[in-house]
Amino acid sequence: MKDRINPDAVRLMKELYHIDMEAEGQHRKLLEALPPVDGIVTMGCNVQCPFLPCKWREDWGLNDPTGQPDAVFLKTIRQIEEKILQLKERLS
Repeated sequence: MKDRINPDAVRLMKELYHIDMEAEGQHRKLLEALPPVDGIVTMGCNVQCPFLPCKWREDWGLNDPTGQPDAVFLKTIRQIEEKILQLKERLS
């Protein structure tokens, strides 16, 4: 678990969506502290995610843009946005 969100992701999310991912009140949470969840989406990024019980899960198989130029981060952000909208449609 990382101790902070990638600063490039924080900056670009603020610029694109006016979302402050480091806003007051946001903090790391232990898996044990989470309530039961229906579904889990993992991003891929060539990492092994911890197990969390759920009814469904999917992995989006994205590449980790860490250390890449903003254009790569923006591409990943847009891929996430598209996949969120598709998931929203499937769940409605």
